[in-house]
Amino acid sequence: MTESPSFILPKECRPPSGRHPNAPKKPEPYVAANALVTAVNLAIYLRRPLLLEGEAGCGKSRLARYVAYELGLPLYEWPVRSTSLAQDGLYTYDSILRLHDVHLKQANKPGMFGAKSALPGKATTGRNPEKPMDYVNFGALGKAFRLDACPAVVLIDEIDKADIDFPNDLLTVLEEPWKFEIKEADDDTPPIVAKHPPIVIITSNKEKGNLPEPFLRRCVYFYIEFPSDKERLKAIINAHYLIKKSGETVAPPAAALTDAACERFLAVRNKGDLYKKPGTSEFLDWLEAMRGFRDLPGLIETLHSDEAKLPYPGLLFKIHDDWWRYAAKP
Repeated sequence: MTESPSFILPKECRPPSGRHPNAPKKPEPYVAANALVTAVNLAIYLRRPLLLEGEAGCGKSRLARYVAYELGLPLYEWPVRSTSLAQDGLYTYDSILRLHDVHLKQANKPGMFGAKSALPGKATTGRNPEKPMDYVNFGALGKAFRLDACPAVVLIDEIDKADIDFPNDLLTVLEEPWKFEIKEADDDTPPIVAKHPPIVIITSNKEKGNLPEPFLRRCVYFYIEFPSDKERLKAIINAHYLIKKSGETVAPPAAALTDAACERFLAVRNKGDLYKKPGTSEFLDWLEAMRGFRDLPGLIETLHSDEAKLPYPGLLFKIHDDWWRYAAKP
């Protein structure tokens, strides 16, 4: 049985027309447990980042898209890399481009006798090197801070890929007074203050161990567990195909195939002999292949047999030993 989402956004934060024009247009096939909905609402109420952990493929990143769609808010995604800096989420400043435009402007000035020494093939850019703000590119957090009508949802994905100082550096902007300055701007340029602090969802895979204590203290924490029972897995399947059918004609899997696939999948996951357990995304790909890729004689019987090799094991297992254990040998 699926739980109905009930994300709570204060009245003063709701988009004037009910949905912001830049809110996600496509529904997100997601089944959120009541406890997860409560964690999101706590993060909104306390204006704290929501830190999500859980197995790969359990839906950490997709939650942000789901929340943004349900609340009708814009979504800004920030995939963190090993070279990412906290400032990148606010803005980057292109000093090289500004220097280029300065040289271009000088080259196009009239010469001694009134003739221009214009560079061929160079069009007007619309940028003015005398205006530093023309060379500022706002990141996910910077865009969210500049929204006037409503808050945005910001996804900071895989935060632990960055340097250990990265999370603590974020603390300077992810709390009161919710503002930052552009140091390259003119002296009369005011700091950017968030009228509506964003709803920040952060994912972590613990690639480099635990995150810093000061950062953890300021987060609402939630661990997304894999759906370990058949009914919850079937709810995810129903949500997935309900959304998929809204944009194209796709028949959901037959009930017998769904039941057999869920039972066999959960039995394989719970057996304890896998190096890397498949997640919900792998399971949905596997089910879709069995549903529509080609007819497989005796498919239901194969799934019900613990001794039979699994069809399409390359969709579930991404490590050689796991694949070999369950692959049908030629």
